[in-house]
Amino acid sequence: MARPLSPKLSPAIIAKAALDAVDHDGEFTIQGIAKKLKVSASSLYNHIGSKADVVELMRGRVMSRMDLSTVNSSSADWAGTLHAIALEYRNAYALNPRLLPLVTAYSVRDETTIAMYNLMAEALQSAGFASQRQLEIITVIDNFVLGSALDAGAPADVWAPGDLAGAALQSALDAGFGDPDRAMKSFSFGLGLILAGLKHESL
Repeated sequence: MARPLSPKLSPAIIAKAALDAVDHDGEFTIQGIAKKLKVSASSLYNHIGSKADVVELMRGRVMSRMDLSTVNSSSADWAGTLHAIALEYRNAYALNPRLLPLVTAYSVRDETTIAMYNLMAEALQSAGFASQRQLEIITVIDNFVLGSALDAGAPADVWAPGDLAGAALQSALDAGFGDPDRAMKSFSFGLGLILAGLKHESL
């Protein structure tokens, strides 16, 4: 019997099936992936060791969208480096926001993700930040970026307070109502504030 032209199972195939399930249901199960791929659950364990491994495969699949080829962590423009990384990071997860509760529940082991963190730490080190402060800054950027990626998947009308809105809130809502770029504008504004604060601290 002729062998199939492409493997029925591989880490990449498992990751895609799991990510499809998360996009649809917000979660995945090993049994569900096996059913979708028309294989036995036990056969998946030839490629993965646990649910955590599948989460890391999905993390890697999403993070592989990032283009950091032009990022230079040793550049004097360390703030520009962090800006480029944060933008790529946010845009990668904005396509699969329902994955975020899962990936934040597991320790990061994915090679691509660790490579990004290496670049961030190197840029911060070149800027003169102490090691502990580097970790704090990475955590701040992480939290901001992932929250912004969740916001990218939010409904157009994020707030619907009705009569509960005070005059100030209603004025703010009216000013931004229906703006399709609200999430990206807010991300850019917030990232600018973070980087401005870091520049001030580095002086």
